[in-house]
Amino acid sequence: MAISANDLMSKVQSGFVVERLEDMDENYKKALKQTLMIVGDTELLSVPPLLTVYKDAPNLNYKITALAVMQDEIGHAHIAYRLLKDLGEDVQSLLYKRPPNKWKNPFAFDFKLNNWVELGVFNGLFDRAGYTLLGDAHQHTSYGPWKRALVKVDKEELFHLRNGEIIMKAAMKEPETAKQVQEAIDWMFIMSLEFFGVADNLKSRSSQLDYKLKGKTNDELRQKWMSTAVPFCESLGLNVPAQYNEETGKYDLLVPFPCKFDVENKRWKYDEPDTWDNVIQRFKQRGPQNQEFVNRIQKGYQQLEEYRNEAI
Repeated sequence: MAISANDLMSKVQSGFVVERLEDMDENYKKALKQTLMIVGDTELLSVPPLLTVYKDAPNLNYKITALAVMQDEIGHAHIAYRLLKDLGEDVQSLLYKRPPNKWKNPFAFDFKLNNWVELGVFNGLFDRAGYTLLGDAHQHTSYGPWKRALVKVDKEELFHLRNGEIIMKAAMKEPETAKQVQEAIDWMFIMSLEFFGVADNLKSRSSQLDYKLKGKTNDELRQKWMSTAVPFCESLGLNVPAQYNEETGKYDLLVPFPCKFDVENKRWKYDEPDTWDNVIQRFKQRGPQNQEFVNRIQKGYQQLEEYRNEAI
């Protein structure tokens, strides 16, 4: 007999761990697939922007570390796609036949990086967002196979953000590179906040929370990210558009969020507040390197298919 949604929600809220397809109702499976799709796409599409500047590493140790980070991200993506395969998804089609604008990676990953320092800020801010999101999933998720896999992922994401902090600290020692850190913060800080999704009062679906695929709300996760990102940036003398409010015990943003973004110049228009509906539309339109980065992933498969067709 098929399990009902209410029964499963009640069970997972009481600590039940989902292990098999037979344990799921259709809504649980749908929410889980959506979650894993976003995770897999995010992990895999973090690699192409890093590749745009890793050769600019100032020494061999930095270069090797950057390659290790990228290797980790591909491994994390493999975990998510492997779980999707277990759930009945055609992963080969997802990876190699899906149009670029249908991928679910963050908008921030549709841009080339300008310099080596931006790779450090990428790790320091964006991987911090990944650590926050996946750490929450590791702690709270009701899906057993993912929870176990996240033990490894959690430690590696922490390594990534620490690598970013090391690069940022080193860059702050010289005026020219310190300026690059601030310039990267200026566009990446708000981008990082967008990783966590729409404001809680506008979120229409609660399946991830109801089924315990995650433990905290979007706004709670945003606050958790700021609780480490803001103090770290301030410790380096960087300006960030947020500050701690001692009365509320939370971080207040000093600029409108969301607000308009100048895609061409990678600049936030703080004097032009925006709506989440418009932000979602921007996400769907994708960023300037979306097609280039996805094509880079799909190119080898497509070439192999062409060779096979020619040989027939």
